[in-house]
Parts: sequence; structure tokens; C-alpha cells
Amino acid sequence: MANWDEIKREYETTKITLAKLAEKHDVPLGTVKSQKSRDAKNGNPWTRDAAKKDATKTTKVATKEKQVGAPKGNENAKGNRGNPNPTPKFAKRNSIAEKHGFFSKFLPEETLEIIEAMNERSPADLIWDQIQIQYAAIIRAQRIMHVESKEEMIKEIKKEKYGYSEVETTDEDGKTSSKYERTLDEVEYNFQFAWERQAQLLTAQSRAIGELRSSIRQFVEMADADDERRLKLEQMQLNISKTKAEIEKLDKKDDGPMEIIIKRKGED
Repeated sequence: MANWDEIKREYETTKITLAKLAEKHDVPLGTVKSQKSRDAKNGNPWTRDAAKKDATKTTKVATKEKQVGAPKGNENAKGNRGNPNPTPKFAKRNSIAEKHGFFSKFLPEETLEIIEAMNERSPADLIWDQIQIQYAAIIRAQRIMHVESKEEMIKEIKKEKYGYSEVETTDEDGKTSSKYERTLDEVEYNFQFAWERQAQLLTAQSRAIGELRSSIRQFVEMADADDERRLKLEQMQLNISKTKAEIEKLDKKDDGPMEIIIKRKGED
């Protein structure tokens, strides 16, 4: 049977490892580890150099306490009691987390700041923001998709195919060498005619105007009767009605058959 007192004493007074200790006393390593853990739980831990620690006298060393505040005689901060309510280092982050709780665990801080700003706006304000964004997009689309004439055409590269060809070169000494160079073998283009761009613009504008009208109706239902933004809406609605009338006029005009003439450059 293993003498655990002797094993423990040898462990504490030497640098022997648990594996060597188990081998020396013919005890499985797992048993030694279990006994060591059991003794620690029972308040009798295995500690290194226990004998030396018991024989060592404890010497008290007087340490000078660190002085807090300004040196003695310094009057630079005289009369200044300091900030009674200092701002925590992460006050902004903690405030956002406290307000949004669940969302603060999953959403980035920038998104939480946007949500916090939105909380200060009424539903009518949010819809008004959406109206302005939609209206600006409609006006911007007019510039992007503007067609100057019916002959206008846009040519864009759709796909390029490259290959390699052998090229021979001759140096000053008359020595000939060859190398392979990358060459453009094939180019595929996309052509967009004026009537195609105009048709796309009309379709997109009709859809955008419909969504804008819906947003305007929601705003009118929510906003106060004396809200000054109602006057701006009246002007918007006039412009929308004008644009819609122009779209309907163009649709009726384009109902007839379309004739496309292809001719060579320079021909009448």
C-alpha cells in the first residue's frame, strides 16, 4: 500500500515530477493525481518547498505609501474640487446598450445610433424622409436616363475574349527569338437604343411615382392639419401629375407600329 505521507513529503521537498514519483513508488500516475487533488479539497494541498517556507522568517518591510494628489505646497489646483460627476470612459456605448437592450448584442454600434436618432422622430417625420428620398430618386433618374434624340445609341462592352499568339523578334545581332503575347481575339457589345432607354425610364418612373403617391397619402393621414410640409406636398403632387400626364401622352403616341431603318454611314 502506498505511503501517501512519504509521497507528499517527497513531492514538496524535491523537484520530482508526478510521473517520476508514480514510477518510483509503483503507483499509477492517475492515482497520484487523484490523491493530490483529493488532499487539496480536504485542506491539505501539496505545495513545493513547504519545509523551506516553514523555516523562513517573515520580515516586514516598510513601504512608502503612494501619495495621491498634488505634491505638498503645490497650489496649482487650489480651490478646484474636481469634477463631481465624471463621465465614464464608455458612457456612450453603455448608454446605447442600456436603451436598446436586446439589439445591442447583435447590431453594430452605427446601426444602434441610427435607431436612437429615429426614436426622436415621429412616424410622420419618418414617412416625410421617405418621401424626400423617393422624390429625389425620381428627379435623379431623369438626368441618368435622359435621351437627347431618337438616333442616340449606347454601346457597351459585354464580353472580351483573349488568346495568345506567337511573335518573332530579331535583335541587333540578327538573332531571332519568339515569344507569346496576349491578344484580344473577340469583343461582344451590348447596344441600347434611345427608344429602349425611354421605355425603361417610363416603366421605372411609373412604378416610383405610384410608391411616392402611397407615401404621400400616409403622410397626409398622420400629419397635423397645420403642418407646413403639406404645402411642399402640394407642389410635389403638381409635378407628379405633370410627369404622369407626359408619360401617358408618350404611351399613346408610341402605340402605333415601330419602324426601324438600318443604313450605312454616309447614305441618305
